[in-house]
Amino acid sequence: MPNPTQDTSTSTDEHAAQPREAYGAARRLEALELALHRWLVAHSITFLRVSLGTVFLFFGFLKFFPMVSPAEQLVMDTTSMLTLGFIPGSIAIIAIAVLECVIGLWLLSGRALRGAIYLLVIELVGILSPVVLLGDRLFSGPHHAPTLQGQYVLKDIILVAAVLVLAATVRGSRLTDTKHDQQATGSPRGPEPASSDG
Repeated sequence: MPNPTQDTSTSTDEHAAQPREAYGAARRLEALELALHRWLVAHSITFLRVSLGTVFLFFGFLKFFPMVSPAEQLVMDTTSMLTLGFIPGSIAIIAIAVLECVIGLWLLSGRALRGAIYLLVIELVGILSPVVLLGDRLFSGPHHAPTLQGQYVLKDIILVAAVLVLAATVRGSRLTDTKHDQQATGSPRGPEPASSDG
């Protein structure tokens, strides 16, 4: 004859094991998230710099070849307007190509970051100028929606944000894991100074 006391004990043990397993899974997930967070703190700025450098180098390289870059005519028209026609479009597109390739190589190498940031500021002025100078071309879609060229320019707002983040690291600032540092040491502390990628 089965022992009812034994059955009740076994059932209780099984129910107690379920919260322990759930708690253990939650702790493992939390540990994984913490490890990923620390990796992002340590490496995300470098990844941003390298990816931004790759984008500039690639699109700059395309501009060396006629009719290959989708922004070629837009760049030529914008530069002509900014320089009041003193710089021909054929020269402007090559100058922009060289500028973007230099920026890309400096960002990829992690050296001369301050110079790269200054060049990026100049580049971004040119990139966003069509919004003001050629608005009729960029927003001539149905109901004044952005055209393909307009979308091409507007997405560069992301580049502006990325450049601002990189600029914040030029003088030695970096991302820190202050919250977890405080929990580990048991006392609050400020972020430690560290050199930038360059």
